[in-house]
Amino acid sequence: MKKIITIVALATSAFATSSFAADAASAPKTAQQTKMATCNKDAGDMKGDERKAFMSKCLSAKKQTQQDKMKVCNKDAGAKKGDERKAFMKECLSK
Repeated sequence: MKKIITIVALATSAFATSSFAADAASAPKTAQQTKMATCNKDAGDMKGDERKAFMSKCLSAKKQTQQDKMKVCNKDAGAKKGDERKAFMKECLSK
């Protein structure tokens, strides 16, 4: 009888845990969670102090506005003209 109760209790807790995990996985991510995931991906294979410094800088960085991007891309485009400039600006602004 004790084995049956134990099995039922374990099955119930396993079901409840998997149900909770599914709810948590389907919940939309917050901006901070998304930023953390992006920074973590960008950190790649860094380790130790290098990774810690990178993550700190990445997580505290202010998101660049479209206007800021435009200024940087215009500066980087330099003397490019015509189709070459258009292609460069499209690529630069999409980053």
